[in-house]
Formats: sequence, C-alpha cells, structure tokens
Amino acid sequence: MGGSISELKPLEFEWDEGNRDKNWERHRVEIKECEEAFFNEPLRLLYDVVHSQKEDRFTALGRTNKGRKLFITFTVRGGRIRVISARDMSRKERRLYEEKH
Repeated sequence: MGGSISELKPLEFEWDEGNRDKNWERHRVEIKECEEAFFNEPLRLLYDVVHSQKEDRFTALGRTNKGRKLFITFTVRGGRIRVISARDMSRKERRLYEEKH
C-alpha cells in the first residue's frame, strides 16, 4: 500500500478538487496552509491504524507560517502527499503537539 512520508524528497502535493473545497467550506483551511504545515517545525506524524484498511493513512499535527495549528489527515500516492482533510487542532491535540517540544 501507499508509502511513507520519508520517501518524499522533495515534498510534492496532489489535490483532489472535492477535498480542496471541503476543507475550505467546512473548516476554512486553505491549501497553502496545509502545505505550510509540512515544512514547519515541529511536525508530528502519526500512522492512522483505524482508517488504514484500504490504504495507509497518516495524521500530521503541524503549524502554518502564521502559527495556526492544524490536524491533517493524508495518504501518500505516487510519491505525493494527498490531503484528505484538514482542520484546527482540538484542545487535546494541541496538548499532544505542544508537550513533545
């Protein structure tokens, strides 16, 4: 299945029109913000065991250039990051993200 984020050099993104619009309409997260989160430190990557039945899925806890903390679900297809969903981190997710600084 898929691959891993460590295989991506340089990082490339692939955007599905439906997910691009969904992330903006539901959570007001722009494509640019999602991409920024993968380049800013710290970036926490977790394997999503629950949602990886059909393909490997991952969660990224990261921040934008303006400091917005995002929870991003993604997969890796053809060497590209394909964002499935993106939203602001919950309080619990922010604690997890911040405690590992």
